[in-house]
Amino acid sequence: MVCRSGHENDPVERMRHSAAHVMADAVQQLFPTAKVTIGPVIENGFYYDFDYPAGFTPDDLVIIETRMRDIVAADTPFERREVTKAEAAKLFRAKGEQYKLEILDGIPDPVVSLYRHGQFTDLCKGPHVERTGKIGPFKLLKVAGAYWRGDSKNKMLQRIYGTAFASQAALDQYLRRLEEAKERDHRKIGQALDLFSFHPIAPGAPFFHPKGTVVYNLLVEYIRDLYQSYGYTEVITPLLYKTELWKTSGHYEAFREDMFLLRQEEEEYGLKPMNCPGHCYLFGQRKHSYRELPVRFADFGRLHRLEPSGTLLGLTRVRSMAQDDAHIFCTPEQVDAELAQFIAMTREVYAVFGFANIEVTLQTRPEKFLGPLKLWEAAEAALRRGVEQAGFTVTELPGEGAFYGPKIGFDVRDVLDRSWTLATVQIDCAMPDRFGLRYVAKDGREATPAMLHRVVLGSIERFLGILLEQTAGKLPVWLAPVQIMVLPMSDALVPMGEAVLASLRATGLRAAVDARNEKLGAKIREAQLQKVPYMLILGQKELAGNVVAVRSGTAGDLGQMPLEGFIDRVTREVRERQ
Repeated sequence: MVCRSGHENDPVERMRHSAAHVMADAVQQLFPTAKVTIGPVIENGFYYDFDYPAGFTPDDLVIIETRMRDIVAADTPFERREVTKAEAAKLFRAKGEQYKLEILDGIPDPVVSLYRHGQFTDLCKGPHVERTGKIGPFKLLKVAGAYWRGDSKNKMLQRIYGTAFASQAALDQYLRRLEEAKERDHRKIGQALDLFSFHPIAPGAPFFHPKGTVVYNLLVEYIRDLYQSYGYTEVITPLLYKTELWKTSGHYEAFREDMFLLRQEEEEYGLKPMNCPGHCYLFGQRKHSYRELPVRFADFGRLHRLEPSGTLLGLTRVRSMAQDDAHIFCTPEQVDAELAQFIAMTREVYAVFGFANIEVTLQTRPEKFLGPLKLWEAAEAALRRGVEQAGFTVTELPGEGAFYGPKIGFDVRDVLDRSWTLATVQIDCAMPDRFGLRYVAKDGREATPAMLHRVVLGSIERFLGILLEQTAGKLPVWLAPVQIMVLPMSDALVPMGEAVLASLRATGLRAAVDARNEKLGAKIREAQLQKVPYMLILGQKELAGNVVAVRSGTAGDLGQMPLEGFIDRVTREVRERQ
């Protein structure tokens, strides 16, 4: 149908669903030439897309919101009725609603449902609240562009976002979180801390500045260190392949629209959007015995995906990225143990970054899939068994698995209560057979290995964006691009500052000296703005006592201490990743 609640029994979801209808009604009353399309509920709110070439302004949102309040105050009932598709088509054709007609064409059922309140009628599965007066406090948030059906080849529409809550207090709390989110926007933080930037010359491909590169590489090195204890072997695979590889894997048919393709010397090539086909090729290069399994290939190679330009969003939605990607080839009997090891690694990583509240989803077989049905059933059962044995409650998302296998997603909530999918694991039901992968089993016969796809951080770019917002840019000492700023109080003390800097750098700490001819207060403020974890203040007392005055970016003044003692303190924090 056109719009439907993701949780039909959730009263807040039903209310938001109803508010979307009221918003569409208000828009058409105020802007009669606007054509309505779809208006679903989303997490924490709703939106509705309109074909209105003139575009909506922030002032328009205020007017629309006022009209919505009038409609709510009228307390008109939501009335549901079922009609044939022909009757619905006649109604929307008379109103000139071509988008509703297009949606109707895609509905296989001969009978559809309509919802009406006042003079507004929409094609909708429902459910809704009983009357418009049952809609709680609401707020329109913003307007953005969106392609019809999410396809950049289609017309650009106007998407109005809104939210509604059961109480004014809940709405006010949410709006405060939104304001805090603006301050924590990783794009704003990245610019302020000189970490990364974007340029139209390379849409969706971030430029990492020296400081940002330090943080990026430290994230990779952290995962790389874990690979030693978890038994992964790192590989490097090509960036560009003939499309023959993608046809074998199934990606050419299922993922072609999201790939960068080019022709050279009468051959078609594709930049890799994922590593799995290359890893299948690697595994198939020689015979493997069951004694060698599992084989765990890890790869930090660059990936490129042709995301629509309208969906690009800082580091969280890019066209160029790397993942802490790995593929595990094992016997079917080893699958449960590999899932348990992956979950253990995920928990270890999440604990380091302070992500405590983990929600798990199981994404099952989609309508179009590759591989035998029995493998899908066994894979879904193994994933469900693995996360339940780990003590998680699983929320099932029917039909949302990849075309080659079901998936488990590990979602975390940040300090703003936003949900992010980070770690994922999939069991492949198609590629091992499509690539002809084999190993010699205990009985001497050849068998097809099981194949698991897994990431823990996911996209390094996306994880960094989430982490910057989670910490408001105050990265832990081990990740901070500049861990210590040395602040001489006068020009005469700059040589002492340089000597302290040399001692810090000799122990591997990342430090700098602010030798500007500025007052100490200005230097401290600058270091705080740059989110430097520690400042070492050097004055005449420190020079005489051969000590440093330590100031924490979060805890304030820590007093004087010997430089060696300070270095021991910080190196311990770095080593333990506190």
